[in-house]
Amino acid sequence: MEGLYFNVNNGYTEGLVRGYRNSLLTSANYNNLTQCETLDDLKLQLSPSYGEVLSNVPSPLSTSIIASKATEKLISEFRYLRANAMGTLTKFMDYLTYGYMIDNVALLITGTLHEQDTRELLERCHPLGVFESMPVLCVATNVEELYNSVLIETPLAPYFKHNLSSADLDELNIEIIRNTLYKSYLEDFHRFCTTEPGLAGTPTAEIMDEILCFEADRRAINITLNSFGTELSKKDRQKLYPSFGKLYPEGSYMLGRADDLEGVRAAVEGVGEYKSFFEQGAFGMSGGIGAAQPKSLEDLFYQREMEVSKATFTQQFTHAVVYSWVKLKEQEIRNITWIAECIAQNQKERIGNYISIF
Repeated sequence: MEGLYFNVNNGYTEGLVRGYRNSLLTSANYNNLTQCETLDDLKLQLSPSYGEVLSNVPSPLSTSIIASKATEKLISEFRYLRANAMGTLTKFMDYLTYGYMIDNVALLITGTLHEQDTRELLERCHPLGVFESMPVLCVATNVEELYNSVLIETPLAPYFKHNLSSADLDELNIEIIRNTLYKSYLEDFHRFCTTEPGLAGTPTAEIMDEILCFEADRRAINITLNSFGTELSKKDRQKLYPSFGKLYPEGSYMLGRADDLEGVRAAVEGVGEYKSFFEQGAFGMSGGIGAAQPKSLEDLFYQREMEVSKATFTQQFTHAVVYSWVKLKEQEIRNITWIAECIAQNQKERIGNYISIF
């Protein structure tokens, strides 16, 4: 039934997204990229997909310029989609940007605490998380002013108001602040996708429930692993876990009590896909998982994210294709950046350690 009227408001944007998805680099494209000897060769190979943003870039090229231009293309396409969005898709795409806004505000908080020029920090902010009133935050000279500006000027106000005070910005570690905000954001986004009139009971609700549950679980596992050896107490750590996901509530409770990697392994035992990550021998965020498949836990999570995102495009009449396309595009940019960095540093033996999408 949901497909009966979906195309009236959202058929054009969904068609655009599926077109964007078809332009993503394939395994054959990546194989050609890994054969490049210089960044100029890489630029030539990327010209079918990124020619419009790279064509006028003068030599010498750098990895940062290539990554910046690739991101610029993503932002341009996202903004075009946003300009054509209607109804619930408009709010859905706004929610998609809130995660990047949290990272940007966290960056500005860090700059204010260290008395850095926040105007310079604006250049380092992710473009998807930039909002109209962001320059207002740069006027703040102390944490109190910044906190009041965030409450008034940004869409993140509810997440700050209900979880943090201005004193917290000064006293808490910035990663605790970021994860506190992200917890509230994920719970709010999940609530919107599954209960909002017009979305509840639709393919969007079903697919986004799976995607956001995975994201909630990933954050809970990463928070736990990263907290080992720090001053973060188990009680405070548990407050950072989103209150939904495949691990919630039993797995989350066990993660909250974990003291080491074995405790995390036991906590995820009940979820097959996460259990397999640890069975492969993934040791935390940066350790290898054995000689046969030298990937970190982070890479395994990214690989799973790509599988879920690709599966989204087998469905129709859903906003979730926008979210999945952004994630697929971001992984493509990470892959290009990795390959470019390996070429620039002449590390050809590591050039194949990217995560293939298609």
